[in-house]
Amino acid sequence: MTDDASRITLRGWALILGASSGFGEATSLALARAGMNIFGVHLDRKGTLPNVERIVGEIRALGREAHFFNINAADEEKRAEVAAAMEQVLKERGDLGRLRVMLHSLAFGTLKLFIADPMKEAVTKPQMDMTVDVMAHSLIYWAQEIVGRGLMAEGGRIFAMTSSGGARVLPFYGPVSAAKASLESNIRQLAAELAPRDITANSIRAGVTATPAAKKIPNYEEFSRRAVERNPHRRMTTTDDVARAIVVLSHPDTYWITGNVIGVDGGEEITG
Repeated sequence: MTDDASRITLRGWALILGASSGFGEATSLALARAGMNIFGVHLDRKGTLPNVERIVGEIRALGREAHFFNINAADEEKRAEVAAAMEQVLKERGDLGRLRVMLHSLAFGTLKLFIADPMKEAVTKPQMDMTVDVMAHSLIYWAQEIVGRGLMAEGGRIFAMTSSGGARVLPFYGPVSAAKASLESNIRQLAAELAPRDITANSIRAGVTATPAAKKIPNYEEFSRRAVERNPHRRMTTTDDVARAIVVLSHPDTYWITGNVIGVDGGEEITG
């Protein structure tokens, strides 16, 4: 592993949706190390709040600002409240328009079969709608908030975490697969509509990674073992691998990279 990402210097602010664990946590810390202040949105109960406090403490120890909001990121009213609070902070700092990065890393959905026996065990319409809304469509609504309020302007970078499961069939993964496919479509549309504003949008397709969300997938141990066997590096992807890539992709010189699904998997996808 090289240290090139650690030599990249970034300025401004980042908004991380899903900042308290997994890819969101790692990216919050990596962007802070690169020089960015962090807005974090997360949903945690009392038992996991100490980890959030640790993340905030590490960001501030780097000399960066950290403003974290414990809310349901898919709640329309809460989203507007957080956007207004962010706007106030940026105005006070003279940084309106300097939200340079947004990462959508929300992993909350239903893992159920479409067709089950008995059928009452199959995914329901509310469960399907919730999964796609949280994991895909909330990206659109947050983009509308940050662009519409002038928080993100020219030079902005929007990223969304997808997975190879968006184009594959896994047991019980159907609702999340649908959400990931929709997320990639939403990113393409945002990339086209935001291009005149010089804001890019890309999906990040991580390899199989041992995140809290991934470990909830049925047969996780089996498909993670197969991922190691497929990967030319003979290991799984880590959240740090992905966070370092996002730091590099957040550099101003990546302005012509938009509308893509970018694999960050060590070659896992090309071998299987």
